[in-house]
Amino acid sequence: MAPHRSSAGPLAWLYAALIVYASLSPFTGWKQPIALPLAGLGHLPWQRYWTAFDVVSNLLGYMPLGALAVGALVRSGRRVSIAFVVALLAGALLSFLMESLQNWLPQRVPSVLDWMLNAAGTLAGALVAVAVHALGGIERWQTLRDRWFVARSAGGLLLLLLWPIGLLFPTPVPLGLGQVLVRLQELAAEALAGTPWSAWTEDWVDASVAMTPLSRGSELLAILLGLLAPCLVAYTIVRPGWRRAVTVPGAAALGFATTTLSTALNFGPQHALAWLTPPALPGLLAGAIAGLLLLRMPRRGAAGLGLVVVTALVALVAQAPTDPYFAESLQGWEQGRFIRFHGLAQWVGWLWPYAALVYLLARVAARDSVEPAAPGP
Repeated sequence: MAPHRSSAGPLAWLYAALIVYASLSPFTGWKQPIALPLAGLGHLPWQRYWTAFDVVSNLLGYMPLGALAVGALVRSGRRVSIAFVVALLAGALLSFLMESLQNWLPQRVPSVLDWMLNAAGTLAGALVAVAVHALGGIERWQTLRDRWFVARSAGGLLLLLLWPIGLLFPTPVPLGLGQVLVRLQELAAEALAGTPWSAWTEDWVDASVAMTPLSRGSELLAILLGLLAPCLVAYTIVRPGWRRAVTVPGAAALGFATTTLSTALNFGPQHALAWLTPPALPGLLAGAIAGLLLLRMPRRGAAGLGLVVVTALVALVAQAPTDPYFAESLQGWEQGRFIRFHGLAQWVGWLWPYAALVYLLARVAARDSVEPAAPGP
């Protein structure tokens, strides 16, 4: 098939990064395995004890990688057979490397069974992608994409796909992505502790402690901006008309569902709706109304307004204090149940607004081009 720019490629690389994180976390306690041949490279013992969860997680964990790799290669113009072989070899090699590196981590247990299951998962995912292609699924997706989105929309699609993932990591304000400054200051303070430069970080810590809670009006505005930001990103790639109108309630519903899921994961299902503070629903409603009022905005105008919205969102979220419940939630993600997944969601939640700023700036600077009309309904 003709080559296309696809969001499957960046997603495959991002998923591979998640696999690296999940395989090597918590990245501490590295110790050279002197007694093993080649310093542990390729030494994969047979695991004595395993559970059904280990089998299923190792098998399913690599399936998306195989599927995404095949999809990205096929949509870039590669033959299906070549895409299948490359995806299978890449997944198997990545798993082999991760299992070998686990010899350096006393907390991890390398296993030839894990490698075999990972390779089998990559094979299964690649076979699914090949079957979807054989049934015309990729061509149908391209047709659907041409109807809904303008050309060169892979970057915007990737941002929209990552937005709910970022919301899975606890946010200080509902839909308030981008609070990375405080965390960076904490890391810098820890790194400089006990050095002559530690005094430089005292003001940072004091400022963080002295933060006052956002007023209800500020919280409502942050939620409004948090919903409007992905809507404006969508307006830069979604064709005008009723398709844009669908994205607004879709974004509101997705933000509501993802935030509820995040709260349930951290505090239990009985507290799933605890994030619904008095400004939450009015903020969502105001954001949806604002998005609908901007339906007819041209793509470059949406990108320019998006720069303002995302910048204001980051500025507001940076002022939100870390309350005890938020701190407890972070501790649960970093030290307990979600250690293997929180790396992806955490970094996406921190960096999504900044990636959106770069993307929107590029959209503002891009030359206008005559966009062909959407194919039939």
